[in-house]
Amino acid sequence: MRVLGIETSCDETGIAVFEGGRGLLAQAVYSQTELHARYGGVVPELASRDHIRKLLPLIRQVLAEAELEATSIGGVAYTAGPGLAGALLVGASFGRSLAWAWGVPAIGVHHMEGHLLAPMLEDPAPAFPFVALLVSGGHTQLVEVTAVGVYRVLGESLDDAAGEAFDKTAKILGLSYPGGPALAKLAEQGVADRYRFPRPMVDRPGLDFSFSGLKTHTMNALREELQARDDPEQTRADVARAFEEAVVDTLLIKCRRAVRQVGVRTLVLAGGVSANRRLRARMDEMMQAEGGRAFYPRPHLCTDNGAMIAFAGHQRLAAGQAEPLAFSVRPRWPMQSLPSLDAGR
Repeated sequence: MRVLGIETSCDETGIAVFEGGRGLLAQAVYSQTELHARYGGVVPELASRDHIRKLLPLIRQVLAEAELEATSIGGVAYTAGPGLAGALLVGASFGRSLAWAWGVPAIGVHHMEGHLLAPMLEDPAPAFPFVALLVSGGHTQLVEVTAVGVYRVLGESLDDAAGEAFDKTAKILGLSYPGGPALAKLAEQGVADRYRFPRPMVDRPGLDFSFSGLKTHTMNALREELQARDDPEQTRADVARAFEEAVVDTLLIKCRRAVRQVGVRTLVLAGGVSANRRLRARMDEMMQAEGGRAFYPRPHLCTDNGAMIAFAGHQRLAAGQAEPLAFSVRPRWPMQSLPSLDAGR
């Protein structure tokens, strides 16, 4: 089955075609970064309008790159949540309409399940069971994964997600939007161990996260150090390095605790923050010490994309799951409520 995937949960328009047995045939992503940069963050109404403008040209582009006609598509998968309601509605209505016009089944995909399954597009792919760290701008979760659709949330962020903390701290440091990658680049120029910031919630049991206090600590430290030192650029780099190391250490400590608690030796990292090079290096070291391995998607599949939606949709459509003509979107949608693949048989 060839599945067309449509991703419009926030500020990337992603389109891809996945075929069982062959893999990813073609994909394209349009980022709205330039559109939203002047506002310092995503403007939902502008995001929705831009998805409308870009969807059809991107679908035509992807079908042409895959050398496919629309009649060869066997199913359509679209992001149904979580995300911005207006943006989700654009992709859902477009995807459901295409499926109706082509006479093929359609299914709404959980955005975070798409991220979780993205490493399975790689070779080698992780085998079940494993622990997944989903770490993005809107979510930080540790999930025990037994099979597709069989998820148990072990811990999650109680306030700011890690990616959100990166973006907000980048703004404090005077960096441009999107802030996370800019902060990581600045941190490369920082001196290690010049500052040591707190690792939140690692001294108490459990697997939940909290990054809001770390963000405030960073803001106060920057203000104090800029007054005390006469090299503001190096100070900003050193503070960025200390912040990044604190986030990475916190994630690492919780992941090690999770794999030991569950009793597995496979860790999957997915979501935008999983592209962070320091995070990947530290997770590789930790999992090697644990006698296991960490798996990631390639960097351009860490951020929002149509490939992960096409793949996740293919798994469910191939299992017989599909949705009726009347569709809905879910801006808030707990992943543990998803059915297993067996529910479609």
